[in-house]
Amino acid sequence: MRFSSPAGSPGGSRNAAILALCQGLFTCAISIDLTLTALTGWQLAPDKALATLPFALITVAGAVVTWFAAFLIQRLGRRWSFVLGAASCCAGGLISVWSVWHGQFWTFCVGTALVGVFQAFAQYYRLAAADAVAEAAKSRAISTVLAGGVIAALVGPALAAWSKDWFPAALFAGAYLVVALMGLLSVVVLVLFYRDQAEPSTAAQSQAELAPARPLSAIAHTPVFMASVANNVAGSMVMMFIMTAAPLAAVACHHGIDDGAAIIQWHLVGMYAPSFFAGRLIQRCGLGPVLLAGLGMNLGCAIIAMLSTTLPAFYVALLLLGVGWNFMFVGGTTLLAQSYTPSERAKTQGLAELMRYAATALATLGAGPLLARFGWETLNAAILPVLLVSALATLRWMWAQRGGRTALAAGLR
Repeated sequence: MRFSSPAGSPGGSRNAAILALCQGLFTCAISIDLTLTALTGWQLAPDKALATLPFALITVAGAVVTWFAAFLIQRLGRRWSFVLGAASCCAGGLISVWSVWHGQFWTFCVGTALVGVFQAFAQYYRLAAADAVAEAAKSRAISTVLAGGVIAALVGPALAAWSKDWFPAALFAGAYLVVALMGLLSVVVLVLFYRDQAEPSTAAQSQAELAPARPLSAIAHTPVFMASVANNVAGSMVMMFIMTAAPLAAVACHHGIDDGAAIIQWHLVGMYAPSFFAGRLIQRCGLGPVLLAGLGMNLGCAIIAMLSTTLPAFYVALLLLGVGWNFMFVGGTTLLAQSYTPSERAKTQGLAELMRYAATALATLGAGPLLARFGWETLNAAILPVLLVSALATLRWMWAQRGGRTALAAGLR
């Protein structure tokens, strides 16, 4: 079932631009935390076996909160829910500064967990932009929000390197102060400029909203929801799986540590730069072909990585991985926004994001051990079944769409 509307609300495009700015601030904050938290944890941990716990808590807290965030957004509205998420980043950054300054490991864990809470709320920026516009404009609204991460993805690690030595008596404290500042700026932008928008509606959609909300199990079995989750989950899982292992694999293949960092920067460009045109590409070529193109690029990444371990092969493979993720993520989110009525939004979005978070966390945790045990080529081969499942779900949705159009055309004759 699809729910469409011919026109977006007047402030939809303005809100998308504001959320793009917030996405940029979020990406800066989270990239600083992801760059330095493992090192800070090693510095503060009373037992070095606990050194990665603060890093893991970013993902764990995000996964736990994401389900509840969907219902809080429904209750409080997007504006104040997003403000609450950004305020948690500010608090988390300040707690991290205090913890580093005083050498307190466990309060540092609280600080990184609060940044994970911010991450959970920020994941709904793209969905908020999609919900405020017509179906034809959803992919462009999602792309606009993700485009906010392009510069931030590259600036964030540089900010971390620049600010970590601000306070010589407390290494890394300056960087976490910047994290707090990113959260504070997000609060200011959201309070001053963002406004909740009434969703566009048609007579058909208004009639659908009068019907009882479907059970979550019924929504989850629709082709559109299954295709959306398959692309969002598979795209994010594969991306994190390969990206996490790539720097380690590059060093193991006798490339330099700096080469590993440069490969990831190139990958980040691939992840976010297509956001400037992915929405228009979907409008021009169709959602199905763009999703399949994203899957094809992920397949290309795996094939290149299995055939060669030269430095150019790493660059090309990780670039294809980034672009493929973008196409699958923008397309999958567009499908997700078509899969529910407003009364079904919270539980549908919450389930989809929880599944994505859980799969991403498993991929992140499993990449290192699998790389060490089986090697880079086998690691890339392992993503092929995941891509196959996603392709089958996408083709099933495309077939259902084609069948629906054929039935409609027959009824008009």
